[in-house]
Amino acid sequence: MFHIDIIAVGRMKQDPFAALWGDYAKRCSWKINLIELDGKSTADEHRKISEKIGKDGYTIMLDERGKALRSLDFSRKLEGLSAEGTTKIRFIIGGADGLSDELRKSADFLLSFGVQTWPHMLVRVMLIEQIYRAQQIIAGHPYHRES
Repeated sequence: MFHIDIIAVGRMKQDPFAALWGDYAKRCSWKINLIELDGKSTADEHRKISEKIGKDGYTIMLDERGKALRSLDFSRKLEGLSAEGTTKIRFIIGGADGLSDELRKSADFLLSFGVQTWPHMLVRVMLIEQIYRAQQIIAGHPYHRES
């Protein structure tokens, strides 16, 4: 079982994104913690993100320069981390200006959701859905269908 922190810049409002987030968070049996950060500037955002990155666990940053994974490969990545004894994973979603080179270098893995640019609140929903999907794949549940 994982303990997952999703550290994201900005605050989610009570809107359809928040409802979708809540739905997937409830479905997931892994412990999911959303940590929302506000920043007055990009440098301030990066400082606050850095403060939240601990030495324990595994850090995955969402970044356009990262590796795009199919859902099955993402689940295998998480399953591999579990096999190595990792129980804590933190995902980082930066602000509008993305992540600095310094922050990216501190990541254990850079993950991309493709070459398009996505709204940050939508990325949160996409991420938690993929986490839930990975959990279901690992459990052998038929939620995921792949041809």
